Amino acid sequence: MEFPLLLICIFAVLMNIASYIDHTVLKPTTLIADVEKLCAEAKQYSFAAVCVPPLFVKKAKELTADSNVKVATVIGFPFGYSAVEAKVAEIVLAIIDGADELDMVINISAVKNKDWQFLANEINTVMPIIRGKGKVIKMIIESGILTDEEIITCCDIYGAAGVDFMKTSTGYAEKGATVEAVQLMRKHLPDLIKIKASGGIKNYSFAQQLVNAGADRIGCSSSIQIVNEAAQQN
Repeated sequence: MEFPLLLICIFAVLMNIASYIDHTVLKPTTLIADVEKLCAEAKQYSFAAVCVPPLFVKKAKELTADSNVKVATVIGFPFGYSAVEAKVAEIVLAIIDGADELDMVINISAVKNKDWQFLANEINTVMPIIRGKGKVIKMIIESGILTDEEIITCCDIYGAAGVDFMKTSTGYAEKGATVEAVQLMRKHLPDLIKIKASGGIKNYSFAQQLVNAGADRIGCSSSIQIVNEAAQQN
């Protein structure tokens, strides 16, 4: 009786952490083979989503069609300073290709120049398109290069806009997700708005710390290692 119970407990642990993970490949040299492997692993481990470059959304959608795995892609990635019109075009094309979730980089230059009205106009421009198609929007704020005050103001803007998630990082800045940033975001966001931690998450211990701090999703490419470590530690 003990052995089956142990297996059940291990499976529960794996399913728990796996359900938080957006299994990700966003390197500029991404191959179709990378996307095929990513989607196969996401289905095997029941990850929440795969996150792929816009070019591969249609392929990822085909590969995950027989599963509950969502397909996410990035908008304005990785620097966020694309024109609003360009971001709108990217969103429309991603939705046409079958994306379920859109991870959009905010205009970091606008943040650093304290042009809050620009950011409000940007999100208010894209939200009707996303909501009209019933898709999920995650706003990447690049928390590692923002001050606490800037993060809090972003929480105010995107909280008021009613986005689905705020996301810490692209993974391309010098500093990725931190427990402190997730805690700060959780403190200043409405309860209904979720948090995705991303950037530099390479092991189960750190992933669990981020979840404990308030993260609802974990974006990473080390997903298999994380679930394997979860099994070993539990």
